[in-house]
Amino acid sequence: MPIRIPDALPAKKILESENIFVMPTSRADSQHIRPLKLIVLNIMPTKIVTETQLLRMLSNTPLQIDVDWIHMKSHESKNTSQEHLLAFYHTFDEIKENKYDGMIITGAPVEKLAFEEVDYWEEFTQILEWSKTNVFSTFYICWAAQAALHYFYGINKYRLDKKLSGVYDHETNVKKMKRKILRGFDFQFYAPHSRYTTLLEKDILKFDDLDILASSKEAGPYLIGSVNGSRFFVTGHPEYDPETLHNEYIRDVNKGLHPDIPMNYYKDDDCSKAIQVKWRSHAYLLFSNWLNYYVYQQTPYDLNMVGDKSHMK
Repeated sequence: MPIRIPDALPAKKILESENIFVMPTSRADSQHIRPLKLIVLNIMPTKIVTETQLLRMLSNTPLQIDVDWIHMKSHESKNTSQEHLLAFYHTFDEIKENKYDGMIITGAPVEKLAFEEVDYWEEFTQILEWSKTNVFSTFYICWAAQAALHYFYGINKYRLDKKLSGVYDHETNVKKMKRKILRGFDFQFYAPHSRYTTLLEKDILKFDDLDILASSKEAGPYLIGSVNGSRFFVTGHPEYDPETLHNEYIRDVNKGLHPDIPMNYYKDDDCSKAIQVKWRSHAYLLFSNWLNYYVYQQTPYDLNMVGDKSHMK
């Protein structure tokens, strides 16, 4: 089954051109099944690009999915038109009475700031608190992973000497291979990172209800999961397109920031050569496992019951 998206969403034409099966809302409304209800809090500045990236990841599943998008009411988006936001997005106030099978919260380029200094921190934490009772399982990406770990557990982030940018080798925690999120994982895999801060393994290991499921010697803890599967924290960007790190690198060069070339990304680490795309199969599997094992197979049919996570495992 396909992912269900609005007929006019820009991502629709892009995904159809890639031979990805999407279903317009007009067609999906005629089917008599309950689709999974997902909500995405998109706090990336390039919202349309991120929409396409996430919908591409979510499309690789036999499940029909309805996706609602929300943006921060307390933050003015400088890179996305109000017309687009009004057409395809809600505010938190507009959806806070709803229940959802799953939620994704994206990264944001604010990691240099203390969490409490981010202009939408109060609204962000309201959404995190709301998710305890209104969302069955949540998937946090990059800054959102760090922010949620800080909010729920008091775990701090640490500033790096320079930006971590590149595609890094990761090790799956073989002691945790019975966790369903890891089904089908290779013991070694690649994932992109793009950030100025990191987490420390020792801080995470203080909590019995958190598992470090995969990590990298260079990039640190990558995939962290609550023991009951209600929250997964991904410190990298598995959803990134092949060109995303390149575009970020060129942007930073043009800003005069003198960035390092993204590691393990270009052939021979030469930015004039081809991009080596070696993370996509892992990315699809990660999103598919989350949707299948922690959203579809465990979420109650009655959405009013999503706050009860006592049976999760």
